[in-house]
Amino acid sequence: MSVWSQGVVDMRFASLGSGSEGNALLVEAKSRTTTTRVLIDCGFSMREAQKRLMRLNIDPLTLDAILVTHEHADHISGAYALSCRFNLPLLMSWGTAQATGIARPDSNCRLLRAGETVEIGDLEILPYTVPHDAREPLQFVLSDGRHRLGILTDAGEITPHTIQTLHGCAALVLECNHDRDLLARSAYPPLLKARIGGSHGHLANDAAASLLRALDCSQLKHLVAAHLSATNNRPELAQAALAAALNAHPTEICVATQKEGSAWLMV
Repeated sequence: MSVWSQGVVDMRFASLGSGSEGNALLVEAKSRTTTTRVLIDCGFSMREAQKRLMRLNIDPLTLDAILVTHEHADHISGAYALSCRFNLPLLMSWGTAQATGIARPDSNCRLLRAGETVEIGDLEILPYTVPHDAREPLQFVLSDGRHRLGILTDAGEITPHTIQTLHGCAALVLECNHDRDLLARSAYPPLLKARIGGSHGHLANDAAASLLRALDCSQLKHLVAAHLSATNNRPELAQAALAAALNAHPTEICVATQKEGSAWLMV
């Protein structure tokens, strides 16, 4: 059970890195007596993940779980090794487990169902479905009992369910994978362009901005642009698109980079 009733819980988050070469997001909830830490995805090698965690002054031994969004290598490549090394439960959908070759979930692999919340320490976690070219992809909304952190990093399009789920978040980590013009002019093969820009691919800057316009953002404190393509996007383009949707200044939009991720942000 959570300890929400025992005192105020503070939640913060930081990206270890975001992009086609690897993704991981650390979320921490801390009360007067307990600390809960979960990793959303681990698309880096175990050694690289440890290095990036230590950069945030986090010992991997203090993690409580790894949540996996889907089976693509840039989200899961180091998850199993990190889980085994530090005895961390892996939480994922049945489809993701099957796609990764986990035939039978056990104490180290627990199944998640879209729409069914789970509690890990001081965090309540809501998995929700998104359109993406994976077996059974999930994204997450995490709550400390006061505020909600919404994550949407791999989706081809915005659905009514996505909008409903992300209403009223205090912080958002939102995919801005590509600029449509840059993608169209890129040297990528036509089939790859169609996959990226398709309904089960990745969100363009303008699609992410459209989502913001559809959401109740009255409580939004932090917005992080994530999963930017190194070839088909630019940080300033993503920032400009999101800022315009919020009537904000582009510098108010944080960008999670591939190399550095992001600093801690308090929800």
